[in-house]
Amino acid sequence: MAKVNDNFLKLPGSYLFSTVAKKISAYQETNPDKEVIKISIGDVTRPLAKAVVSAMERAVNEMGTSEGFRGYGPEQGYDFLRNAIVKNDYNKRGIDIAPDEIFVSDGAKSDCGNIGDIFSVDNLVAVCDPVYPVYIDTNAMSGRAGDFINGRWSNLVYMPCTEENGFLPQLPNEKVDIIYLCFPNNPTGVCATYTELKKWVEYARENKAVILYDSAYEAFITDKDVPHSIYEIEGTKEVAIEFRSFSKTAGFTGTRCAYTVVPHELRLDGVELNGLWNRRQCTKFNGVPYVIQRGAQAVYSDEGIRECRENIEYYLNNASIIRKGLQSAGLSVYGGTNAPYIWAKTPDNMGSWEFFDFVLSEAGVGITPGVGFGPSGEGFVRLTAFSTKENTEEAIKRIQKILK
Repeated sequence: MAKVNDNFLKLPGSYLFSTVAKKISAYQETNPDKEVIKISIGDVTRPLAKAVVSAMERAVNEMGTSEGFRGYGPEQGYDFLRNAIVKNDYNKRGIDIAPDEIFVSDGAKSDCGNIGDIFSVDNLVAVCDPVYPVYIDTNAMSGRAGDFINGRWSNLVYMPCTEENGFLPQLPNEKVDIIYLCFPNNPTGVCATYTELKKWVEYARENKAVILYDSAYEAFITDKDVPHSIYEIEGTKEVAIEFRSFSKTAGFTGTRCAYTVVPHELRLDGVELNGLWNRRQCTKFNGVPYVIQRGAQAVYSDEGIRECRENIEYYLNNASIIRKGLQSAGLSVYGGTNAPYIWAKTPDNMGSWEFFDFVLSEAGVGITPGVGFGPSGEGFVRLTAFSTKENTEEAIKRIQKILK
């Protein structure tokens, strides 16, 4: 008799953002006369840069000719995009990354989850708390997380990120094998400095651990003491895998393109993880479409850089509107300066879901409850800067009104 993977049965409820979407949808159905503004999910609203669209149009026209048609592409990504990534995202920052260490994919979310395929289920995993749910859920699905007991997984090491420690994880007291880090952070919007990241690199080197570094929001960094890549720290190529995405950088949430960096220097028991990830991708992934990769390449053109930067500034302005607006309403607010996320403390000791319901029902604004990101997220909510400026301003006015 066929059997299911019972690790899936251990997962609590549905995926966080699916639950949020269902609650908002239910409210809209019962209140059809009320317009709901969503500043909950991290989906962008600005259109693709003209340089990107033009590149995709040219690529589509190529595909319509015998000379320009392309079928299956390389699973690792076309050389033209991998070379552009190396030159612009790494070499310009003085980082030596080779093109064959770049693996183009359909999303950082996918890679952050799929990377577990190349690691033993016996590895002890450390995660921040609160944390992007994908890190935890995919480890639970693979059987690496143990059992879900009283809101926590028995085989995971939680690293609380609280007001007391500035929402920065502290080094584990016990030896762990795999460490998930995300900076600028989702959900708190907090960043790690060079000094802070160096401690993690030293820990990983001393304990033969691997850092899985989610750098999906690096384009929002404005402070000079915050590194854009973990590879800016000396010795990191021997202990870290980095995930990058075009979703927030260039609005590719609907077109899907990202990449993962696996350095050749990264080895476990003498085995190069680069080769393992290449083997995994060649077997389970068929590559990102040629048209999409041409669009991603255009992100690095002079016009593409300028247009994408304008969009980033637009979202950062939204973040400032949210941050200042909530502060003026009397809330304790974090993030929103080097990140598109704002992390706010709920008033009057309200629970995360309680405040979510209150804001939705009284203001018609959708946000995300902090507890959905982990136990230490209780009493906080996450808001995103990816809506339009007009909707962002209106949403904050509504929230200010109900908090008076």
